[in-house]
Amino acid sequence: MPQPPSGRQRLKWWGPGLLWAMSAVGSGSVLFTPRIGSVYGYSLLWLLLGVAALMWVMIREAGRYAVVTGRTLLDGFSTLPGPRNWALWVVFLPQLVAAVAGVGGLSALVGSTIAQELPGDLVLWSLVVLAMTTLVVVSGGYPWVSRVALVLALGLVGVMIAAAFGVFEADGDAVAGLVPSIPGDLDIAFILPWIGTILAGSMGIIWYSYWAARRGYGGPMHGSGTAPEPLDERVPRLKNWLRTMSNTAAIGVMTGTLTITAFLVLGAELLGPEGIVPQGTDVANDLTRLLSDVWGPVGHWLMVAAIVIALGGSVLANQDGWSRSFADIVLILWRGGRRAQADEKSFPAWANRMLALRPSHMSVDRALRIVFAVTVTCLVPAIVVVIVRDPVAIMSVSGIIATLHTPLIVFATLAVNRRLPEGVRPGLTFTGLLAVAGLFYSVFAVLYFANLLGAFAN
Repeated sequence: MPQPPSGRQRLKWWGPGLLWAMSAVGSGSVLFTPRIGSVYGYSLLWLLLGVAALMWVMIREAGRYAVVTGRTLLDGFSTLPGPRNWALWVVFLPQLVAAVAGVGGLSALVGSTIAQELPGDLVLWSLVVLAMTTLVVVSGGYPWVSRVALVLALGLVGVMIAAAFGVFEADGDAVAGLVPSIPGDLDIAFILPWIGTILAGSMGIIWYSYWAARRGYGGPMHGSGTAPEPLDERVPRLKNWLRTMSNTAAIGVMTGTLTITAFLVLGAELLGPEGIVPQGTDVANDLTRLLSDVWGPVGHWLMVAAIVIALGGSVLANQDGWSRSFADIVLILWRGGRRAQADEKSFPAWANRMLALRPSHMSVDRALRIVFAVTVTCLVPAIVVVIVRDPVAIMSVSGIIATLHTPLIVFATLAVNRRLPEGVRPGLTFTGLLAVAGLFYSVFAVLYFANLLGAFAN
């Protein structure tokens, strides 16, 4: 295990946090947050910050398993008691659908924004976005994705802070919104989709552990050909690595929260005074129009850039995250156990024929990631966009699956982390906070589905 970074060297390890931020700042920020700001102003700012704090706890604890063990979090899920690999199957099959719907819906949202400004329709620009992001994901692996995400994250934060400060009026409402309170006219059905899309969805919790592991937190992944050191020799360095990972998670959450808060400001300051509560993709159009009324053409293009960067970056990070997790699950399932022990002898014949086409220097893991990136997160979403053409309808499917899976992933993470060795397992504080997060999202899931059933009944 290498020595953890110190001083300014820590800046070089922020990549996983910023990549996670780009995966987290997607449709929820653009579609739902301005609507909340328009109706409730800053009165629910405390709820946004509270959910963000829980999200930091969740991704921090997901990263813990990868740092301590040198294995992926889904590898840990394969060790849970019960039928073999039950947790992986429960994650894998629904998330195939969620990946298609999520990436397809996000790319369609980007396409609809670009189509408002340039020649061509929603479908054309959606396909262009999918092709560009897929090329980045499959061409260079994590380093390229991380670099692009870094540029996008810094650009997005700069654009959104500039836009929010340009329209913000310090009248005390924002400060009052930091104090927990329930608006008298609160519409639960209206705010539920927003709560469920604040920062990352269910798989985003897992993805942070992948990116932290791929960056080399705590040393190389187990199975890289080196024998691990005895645990008692590693514990002091592990604790420092965990501290670095925790800080990186905080950077990712703060980046995402700043961006979402900026969208809340735009909703409260621009949409609210006009009495506008836009539906679907009208959010982007209305914000662009109103900001251009304030700043002219500069405001117009500033808002277009923010939306395209937010959603385009989310497409990129989601493609990388889903393709990594699917490849990992397949390796574990084919082996029937640990992914590090999987080899080509354990693969079905058709898989061996497919993998035989890869270059000799390419690992099986990367070949599988490319297959999933090209098929599940590019070609199939492209077909869905061409057929459906409604980004909000497409993404609703992904939202339902994420709502169901978040409590499962949180409690599964808690279960595998509590089995870590003494000294590096979570203490009572973070065990309790992770349990609170799981309970919070369990209650949210019940309310969300009760609302869906009520809507169907009506």
